Amino acid sequence: MSDPLARRIAQGAGRAPADLVIRGARLLDLVTGDLAETDIAVCGDTVVGTYGRYEGGRVIEAGGRIAVPGFIDTHLHIESSLITPHEFDRCVLPRGVTTAIWDPHELANVLGTAAFDYALAAAGETVMDIRVQLSSCVPATDLESAGARIEAGDLAAYRDHPRALGLAEFMNVPGVLAGDPGCLAKLDAFAGRHVDGHAPLLSGLALNAYAAAGIRTDHEATSAAEALEKIRKGMTVLIREGSVSKDLHALAPLLTVGTSPFLAFCTDDRNPLDIAEEGHLDHLIRTAIGLGVPPLAAYRAASLSAAAAFGLTDRGLIAPGRRADIVLLDDLAACAVAGVIAGGRPVDDAVFAARPRIPAPGRDSVRAAPVTPDDFRVDAPGARETSVIGVVPGRIITEHRRLTLPARDGAAACDPARDVVKVAVVARHGTRSIGRGFVQGFGLRRGAIASSVGHDSHNLCVVGADDADMAFAVNRLIALQGGFVVAQGGAVLAELPLPIAGLVSDLPFEAVRDALLPLRAAARALGCTLPEPFLQVAFLPLPVIPHLKITDRGLVDVDRMVLL
Repeated sequence: MSDPLARRIAQGAGRAPADLVIRGARLLDLVTGDLAETDIAVCGDTVVGTYGRYEGGRVIEAGGRIAVPGFIDTHLHIESSLITPHEFDRCVLPRGVTTAIWDPHELANVLGTAAFDYALAAAGETVMDIRVQLSSCVPATDLESAGARIEAGDLAAYRDHPRALGLAEFMNVPGVLAGDPGCLAKLDAFAGRHVDGHAPLLSGLALNAYAAAGIRTDHEATSAAEALEKIRKGMTVLIREGSVSKDLHALAPLLTVGTSPFLAFCTDDRNPLDIAEEGHLDHLIRTAIGLGVPPLAAYRAASLSAAAAFGLTDRGLIAPGRRADIVLLDDLAACAVAGVIAGGRPVDDAVFAARPRIPAPGRDSVRAAPVTPDDFRVDAPGARETSVIGVVPGRIITEHRRLTLPARDGAAACDPARDVVKVAVVARHGTRSIGRGFVQGFGLRRGAIASSVGHDSHNLCVVGADDADMAFAVNRLIALQGGFVVAQGGAVLAELPLPIAGLVSDLPFEAVRDALLPLRAAARALGCTLPEPFLQVAFLPLPVIPHLKITDRGLVDVDRMVLL
């Protein structure tokens, strides 16, 4: 039989051997939570049989391993993993992530709609199923110098692409609430399609208005009370645990069997070293269960609830007629992944080797003139109270602190004894502007750390205790065409080039993982106390996250959306 539908019916009925049989598995029933011994029959990319015995052209002996649906990462920026989609595929698919919902927002802020062209093309070449959410807020605000601007008409041109789900995180909350015409045009263009939210701390009538705009999900909830209000108002909350933003411990008490249809998991930003040391969605699942979340609730959130939230009705269950995304586990509570089947294909080195690959765009994208130490001088006639960004470990929300800083030779100075050092953002998209300020919470005592990953416009961000080291680190970033740099005394202590749009390495994920270790060590040698300093630096210029941020235009009071 050549007709795919007829083949599925015949194989499901047992009249013909299945293409693939997983024999002797214990299937986690996402309806009851029971473990049921069964074969799983697969025809092509579709499950055709469960709760029965099957013969197949290829047989995988499960040996009593537990079968669960493939995991769905409901919101991430693949470029924030610092690796290409093809390397991300190879990195996390063996950990059970069979579907990823990608917002190429970071690439789009540098490259414009060329980022969509690349993301949609690359998504067609990976083994895991990557779906693309079109970046809705490029630039995020007008308080920074951006590399691109994407309007409603630009987005609408990609709306009907088969791998495009809808609009990605709608960060312009004030614009939505005020009925800004540009925001409304984007929302109107995607009426009836999925629209992701981005609404930290939003509540009350303002949250009602935001959700009434058709925005269906949110990954910015940082407390159980905030998340509960959002799910009660019809949103699906995506519980985030990334390399910097770690909300799982706060939200886990909310995740029960009863609430699991309204909660899912996402990573947002997670780098290869954290994936190697902790895991990806498998880490979220085992951590949630360790915090007391019932396994049924955790695995529902990781698959069925995630699929439902994004209208992916062909997956999320191991059941006849669903996509054959299957994870075999040695241990349910530990989420110990022993094998993965993605779209009916057992995952191994051969399946990765067979993928086509398109070249990544965005080389030579750092267009900034060299800087000098004087560029980081902050004039001050004497000791004065000033706004200081307060870093909170494990969160991208920063505090707006007011501190009196010392002054030397008419300039405000760092105060390492109180953990206050300088932060600056240098425009990189062809304009010349530098925002200067102070930050507290890095633990830095000397030297500088610099990054071309600076959400969302990805200008060059540097944190340092010495102006000369700050200038040296920024100039090294320009020479590398992007990356991470740790510098002291006019020397590079560690670096990682990110030549693709200043955001992504062209190396295998193992090489990126290994390069992050000396970067962390070098930052610690300067006194840095943050476990993931570079991603923390990357979020300092993000002017849509409360409360105080910095762009190349200066300090931003996010609560009032004004430059100070």
